[in-house]
Amino acid sequence: MVYQVLADVVMAFHLLFLLAVVFGGFVAWRWPKAWFGHALLAFYGLVVVAFGLICPLTPLEDDLRRRAGQQGLEPTGFIDTYLEGVVYPADQIILARWIAFSLIAVSWAGLAVILRRRRRRRAHRSAGRRTHRRMASGGAPELRARPGAQNG
Repeated sequence: MVYQVLADVVMAFHLLFLLAVVFGGFVAWRWPKAWFGHALLAFYGLVVVAFGLICPLTPLEDDLRRRAGQQGLEPTGFIDTYLEGVVYPADQIILARWIAFSLIAVSWAGLAVILRRRRRRRAHRSAGRRTHRRMASGGAPELRARPGAQNG
């Protein structure tokens, strides 16, 4: 019973990990500093897929399931056991990987747009506050000549 519960906990954690790899970039839209953690997860996912490595959670869950008297995972791992044929057709693994990659790329591109807009808003607000302070103190805002412009 204990091994079954532990195996289920590892499986749930593994699923959350995969969801974080694919969708974590969208979390960074709200909390931009989360991007650094997501970049590490995405890099790890890329290495595992590119080099055919096995995630350490897979043999751990497999061992716990066998100790609980259950059938272990498919020899090729977590994704083949729980996702292939359920979330997407088994013969569409390449398409599923490209969709995951595309979601990561879209989330990062969206984050870049969001951060650029936030910077522009901050710059605009801070420039407006400086002008407002000068006007409130009784002085006119300074007019500076642009480089290369002639003062008349």
